[in-house]
Amino acid sequence: MVVGVLALQGDFEAHAAALADLGAQPRRVRVPVDLEGLDALVIPGGESTTISKGIEREGLDAPLRDLVATGIPVLGTCAGLILLGREHLGALDVASRRNAFGRQLQSFEADIDFEGLGPMHAVFIRAPWVEEAGAEVEVLAEIDGHPVAVRQGNILAVAFHPELTDDRRLHAWLVEKAKVPAR
Repeated sequence: MVVGVLALQGDFEAHAAALADLGAQPRRVRVPVDLEGLDALVIPGGESTTISKGIEREGLDAPLRDLVATGIPVLGTCAGLILLGREHLGALDVASRRNAFGRQLQSFEADIDFEGLGPMHAVFIRAPWVEEAGAEVEVLAEIDGHPVAVRQGNILAVAFHPELTDDRRLHAWLVEKAKVPAR
């Protein structure tokens, strides 16, 4: 199973390691041809403006939209949540707020209750939250009433960095979804 990890900026190597731990074959995605033959995709955290400019520079906008529209399983983390939303790729019916919990100095770790998975330790670094979610979006976890994990179809997006912990449940969700053809 080949899982693409958008590798324009951010901690894509940690995602690749998590996927390899689960037996998947990670592939760095930097240009459109890298999207061919993927079974799933990770859009990692990092700086959303920088990643967005890289997507535009490399001509990945339309190919990413087209791939996600096929129903391929996608995991977006932190900036990935922002990029999947209405203002960027438009694949996830959410509006998010960048740096919602504050800047770098306000980064934190918290235990959250993740619907369907139970307690989870989460690392929030300049994290967004979901300000508005469409009717098809299921909220899976919140902090202080603010959604920090959502799912819409085969897209799972979280405001935190699961790749920075030893908990592989979110990456395992992606790998398991990729085993079931949705297209």
